Order: sequence, then structure tokens, then C-alpha cells
Amino acid sequence: MTKMTYAEALREAMRQEMRRDARIFLIGEALGGKQQGIFKVTMGLQEEFGEERVVDTPISESCIAGAAVGAAIFGRKPIAEIMFGNLMALCADEFHNQAAKFHYVSNGMIKVPVMIRCVNWGRLVSGPHHCGNLDPLITASPGIIALAPATPCDAMGLMRAALRQDDPVIFIEHSSLYAISGEVPDQDYTTPIGRANVIREGTDVTVVAYSIAVQDAIKAADRLAEEGVSAEVIDLRTVVPYDKRTILDSVKKTSRLVIAYEGYKTYGTGSEISAMVAEEAIDYLNAPIIRAAQADVPLASNKVMVDEISLSQGKVYEAVKRCME
Repeated sequence: MTKMTYAEALREAMRQEMRRDARIFLIGEALGGKQQGIFKVTMGLQEEFGEERVVDTPISESCIAGAAVGAAIFGRKPIAEIMFGNLMALCADEFHNQAAKFHYVSNGMIKVPVMIRCVNWGRLVSGPHHCGNLDPLITASPGIIALAPATPCDAMGLMRAALRQDDPVIFIEHSSLYAISGEVPDQDYTTPIGRANVIREGTDVTVVAYSIAVQDAIKAADRLAEEGVSAEVIDLRTVVPYDKRTILDSVKKTSRLVIAYEGYKTYGTGSEISAMVAEEAIDYLNAPIIRAAQADVPLASNKVMVDEISLSQGKVYEAVKRCME
């Protein structure tokens, strides 16, 4: 086992897969040169693989996504980086209408093995156009796999797994996760796509989360344990397709469900999971399903308002307390 940060795990996974598969190349803004990636995720890769496989582009998200999707259709495996998750709106036609649909409109003849890495910025002051996420738009694009690891181990494992298959993937990262550290196996491994991870077992309430919200759920569970509440925490890891069976098995055991996710509460991932559990396991519930998420307003340009509307471990804790009542 080796200890590394989330950013280092992503970089090492991409480096190893680029050495293994010559079709893989990176494309995005300031990936090399002096910047080396805004979060240094791509640091050193341009020096190792050259400018033809680590391609710096002008500031044009639609161009980055379009070039990546086109290259994938013609046999390459691009990894496109979109620096701000909110700017995925500029790529919507490329991933929603093109990458997600070519398999269907070609009767399976055309594969689009493209990956788009998008970085969700939240809980910091960077303005409403940069901070936030468009996860609901991504998850409402049939044909797209959406991955959102919460740990360095899963960041590496899911990156490898995604690059070893041929379907279009959106890899959802979070700016607040890049610096966290964790143990990563030394051997070649992959994290299964479509399988959640029960990272903390419990008996009183199920808390489902993904990405940065997993960290909130763990901290809330620790606090709840001191008060005698046993929370089971499930890390989705894969948002599309998500692991229904693990969620349902847990809810049938605990009879209560809280879903924590960073993003707007309405029409978010929590709404989908709530509806699924209500359809398939409502007879097991002893309390209403509770969603803990961001308020349905854009993130502001001052810290007081950002803290007020953003998800936090305190808000997950409060959601579980309401569910227990």
C-alpha cells in the first residue's frame, strides 16, 4: 500500500493507462507548460508523453469536448478536462446529443470511448458561474457513465476501470477532494463500475452519498455514534448506473434513509434515489426519506452566503436527526 493524495492517484492512474494504451491522450486548458493543470493533476505528463498526447487548448469548453468526442469516434481514447463543472453546460451537445447517442443511432457499430473529467467547485468563493455542478444534466443523459469517487483508492481504481472499457464516461471530481490522502494498493487493480461501497455499517439509518458528501457523511456518522445512533454510510462511487441492490438491502435493514449530495436539492441524485426506494421498498420505511443538499439557489460571491446554502457535515447530521425523530 502507498499513501497518496486524491490528485496524485488520478495522475498515476492516467500515467499508467497512457503507458499501457497508446490511444489515450489528454486534452484541455493549461494541462502542461507552466501551469501543469490548475490542481496539478496532470503535472509532469506533458513532459513524459509530449505535446501530441497532452494537448493544451484555447479556452473553449465546447471545442475541447467536441474534439475529444470526434477523436473517440475515430479510434482514440481521449481524456478531456473541463476546469469548472458549471461549464459542462457548454459541452452539453457533445456529451448528451453526440457521445451518449452514437452507439444507439449506429446500432452498436460506433463506440465512443471518451472520458470527460469535470471539476465541481463548491464551498469556496469563486462566483456563481464557476462554483456549483451540473450533475443532474449528466445523469439525465442515457448512454453516459457517471463516476464520482470520494477516496484516492477509488479515484485510481475507477479511472483505470473507465479507461479499459469503451463507453463514454464523465468523471466527476471535486476541488475539495484533491488534497485528501489515503492508502492505495500497489498492485494493478480496478474499482468495479456500478457497485457501491458500504464504508460504515450501521443499524438505525442508511446514509447514501457520493463525492465530497461522503466525507460529510462519515463525520456526521462519527458524531451520531457518540449519541447512540448507528448510521450505515454507503458511498455510491458510480452515480450512473447506481447500485440499487446495495441501497435497498441497507434500507430494508435500517428502515430509514438519508441521501446527501452536493448540488441542488430539487431534481438531484437524491430525488432519483428517493423515488426508487419509494417504488421498491416503501413498506420497509419507518420514516420519511430525507435529502440533504444545497439550497436551490446559485452559489454566491461571499463566504457567509456560501456557507449558509452549501452542504456540510452539520447539515447531514441534522438530516439524520430529523429522520430519527
